[in-house]
Amino acid sequence: MTLNFPDAALLDALAKRLGPRGFTSDPADLTPWLTDWRGRVTGKAAALLSPATTEEVADVVAMAAGAGVAIVPQGGNSSMVAGATPDASGGALLLSTRRMRTIRSVSAEDGVAVAEAGVILSDLHDAAHARGLRFPLSLASKGTATIGGLISTNAGGTQVLRFGPMRALTLGIEAVLPNGSRFDGLSALRKDNRGYDLRQLLAGAEGTLGIITAASLRLVPAIGQRAVAWVGLASPPDALALLRRIEAATGEMVESFELVPADGLDLVLRHIPAARAPLAGAHRWHVLIEAVAPTCAPDPAEALGEAIAAAIEEGHVEDATLAANEAQAEALWTLRESMSEAERIDGVAAKHDISVPVSVMPGFIVSARKTVESAFPGSRVLAFGHLGDGNVHFNVRAPKGADDHAWLANEGAAVSRLVHDLTVEAGGSISAEHGIGQTKLAEYARLGDPARLAAQRAIKQALDPRGILNPGKLVPGP
Repeated sequence: MTLNFPDAALLDALAKRLGPRGFTSDPADLTPWLTDWRGRVTGKAAALLSPATTEEVADVVAMAAGAGVAIVPQGGNSSMVAGATPDASGGALLLSTRRMRTIRSVSAEDGVAVAEAGVILSDLHDAAHARGLRFPLSLASKGTATIGGLISTNAGGTQVLRFGPMRALTLGIEAVLPNGSRFDGLSALRKDNRGYDLRQLLAGAEGTLGIITAASLRLVPAIGQRAVAWVGLASPPDALALLRRIEAATGEMVESFELVPADGLDLVLRHIPAARAPLAGAHRWHVLIEAVAPTCAPDPAEALGEAIAAAIEEGHVEDATLAANEAQAEALWTLRESMSEAERIDGVAAKHDISVPVSVMPGFIVSARKTVESAFPGSRVLAFGHLGDGNVHFNVRAPKGADDHAWLANEGAAVSRLVHDLTVEAGGSISAEHGIGQTKLAEYARLGDPARLAAQRAIKQALDPRGILNPGKLVPGP
């Protein structure tokens, strides 16, 4: 259905409902929010709406729906796939949840926090910590990413291995649906067998089915002790064998298991001033491991150290170091978390956020790298990621000495097409944790399972028949 441009009467009504803090059409106010996180897509909007309450969200959505005007929801604007960026027509209303910053409650008895959509992830971490608890999801953009955006994109992060993505941590949702009605599903019931789960449907929907205004989120006991190790080894299969050994030895203590290639570590050591090599020798592959336990539980360092030592004796591990204190632990994590920055400093790349079955990931990294580098002579694959959950960040850099921007412009689409083909052939997904947004929409339409695509289109049509919520994202056209 064709959407309408907002007329003066609608804009005036929205301005009156939201007041000067909640409404602006000043281009200077809109500009910072019209370009995606990676700086690749810039759109236009007729106005920026910043409601402060669920009631205000419901009212403005109902007004826009009645006028047939599109709304693009936006949280921290940290989408990696331009999922919160309006199109270039200028006919959409940009709706920001950033004023909805209240943490309504933190319950140690229930192990639940109720947070509004605009709450910054790091602020939720602090609130939980103050009660002796934690929210077990973290990522590099924790200082800007918002709860609503994290749920809408089903964000992952470094602790998916143990706790799952955002969808698994969301126990309840409050949202405004495309007609302006309010879904009040915050009750954090651990058992609720009333058929279709709208909570799970809204999580990962990228704002195409409703605007999340608040959520009930799972909390777990705060970390009492943690152990962080850096391991050097010969191959990804050795890394997977090490993961299974450590899991058998430590139970559920392992929360993070990050696979890092030698060339990725080299980029960090070259471009990040404070970075230092964690091991004395050279190794083709590395793994960063974190194991944690509550205060009264056994020390994870002992179990982790024993498992690594046994793996060294059997020849699966070449060398390792175990952080002796928090400063050393943070230094090891900085090496892993600085990879994206180091790669950006080194030059642009065709980046792919993909996933394959965990058992397939070691072989896939090796074979896909060989295939891509053979198809595009001189290209350099940097593949790293969360081995425990099969998430591979598969980035392809230009040949040495080439104009990387020109190479990416000429070859980037073909590179991505090949990487995505290889991923699907391996039984994987072209989007592991960043979503589909705008930038992967065409590839999703090309490679998506027809039954899945048909079901998604049917759901979108049923809940948002006028197509006003976040048009042009996630759901490919017929």
